[in-house]
Amino acid sequence: MADAPSAPRSALRAPATAPLAVLVAGAAGAAYLYGVDPHQPGHLLPRCPFRLVTGLLCPACGGARMVYDLMHGHFAAAWLDNRALLLASPFALALLARWIVEGLRGRRWQPALSRRAQLLVLAVAVAWTVARNIV
Repeated sequence: MADAPSAPRSALRAPATAPLAVLVAGAAGAAYLYGVDPHQPGHLLPRCPFRLVTGLLCPACGGARMVYDLMHGHFAAAWLDNRALLLASPFALALLARWIVEGLRGRRWQPALSRRAQLLVLAVAVAWTVARNIV
């Protein structure tokens, strides 16, 4: 009888729980986004807080429009919405896939970026923010 209450707790701590939860949340968001055009006003998608405060586009601005356009086969429009996110998407999906696979194998996995890689990602994000707000 003492083991029964710990069963749900151990399931929540399983290595596959977090990556599968991220996958399910992403799929739910994509399902909602598929039917809601973020190019049009009147939807429930949140506005970018950085843009609300500064009036400038952040590195991720246009991401919802990009995903919507990709799901509807409008690749050129997705490119115009956010080039940097479009180019980074395959890497992010590969990381998610690896996280899921490792979790299903019973192993915890966490990607580790070197200090140099972290600085490179930050520099690209800053450069992209400056470039897209100037051009």
